[in-house]
Amino acid sequence: MPRTKSPAPKEEKVTKARKPKAEVVHNTKASLSSLIKSSRDIMRKDAGLNGDLDRLPQLSWILFLKCYDDLEIRREEDAKATRQKYKPIIPPPYRWRDWASNENEGATGEDLIKFVNDGLLPALRGLSGSDERLKVAEVFKETYSRMLSGYLLRDVVNLVDGIHFQSKDEIFTLAHLYESMLKEMRDAAGDSGEFYTPRPVVKLIVDRTKPRLGETVLDPACGT
Repeated sequence: MPRTKSPAPKEEKVTKARKPKAEVVHNTKASLSSLIKSSRDIMRKDAGLNGDLDRLPQLSWILFLKCYDDLEIRREEDAKATRQKYKPIIPPPYRWRDWASNENEGATGEDLIKFVNDGLLPALRGLSGSDERLKVAEVFKETYSRMLSGYLLRDVVNLVDGIHFQSKDEIFTLAHLYESMLKEMRDAAGDSGEFYTPRPVVKLIVDRTKPRLGETVLDPACGT
């Protein structure tokens, strides 16, 4: 019988396994509480801050800039996915990632104080153009850094950089902690008559109303 050649074995394609992306370890309620407490403890060492009435506004604008940069990073990623170009609201070199997120190479000491007082805050107050830029400028209209030590400021910035505003759980936990600090400030300055809606109620209202950009919400019981 004539010999028949056996079919050559098919070559299997060898594909390299992709390395899984490193997952961001989110903070727990306890770790966030510890982070905020550590930041406030550092601020107590600074001669320029006198009590919670000085410390809370200082911590607030630092938290705001970290939160806003996380928001802009999400917007950039969404724009890239649709092959669009995103123009940042806060331009470089004043974005958080430009001056704050690198604890090893970022400015510290006198250089950091000078950058914040003479560069960062004046630039934010001077933002113009879109409505969102004007709102950011309004936020920083009366905002000043009262810390005198750039080394202590760098320590606080490094701690805040560990908060992930990409995580809804962390945002809600931080909101709860922030409201607790506001109550402490209220107690320090006397009762101002301000009350804050509990987070579970806020989540319920947002879930029921499902607000969208451009819509107007009427709150007939908004108090003052």
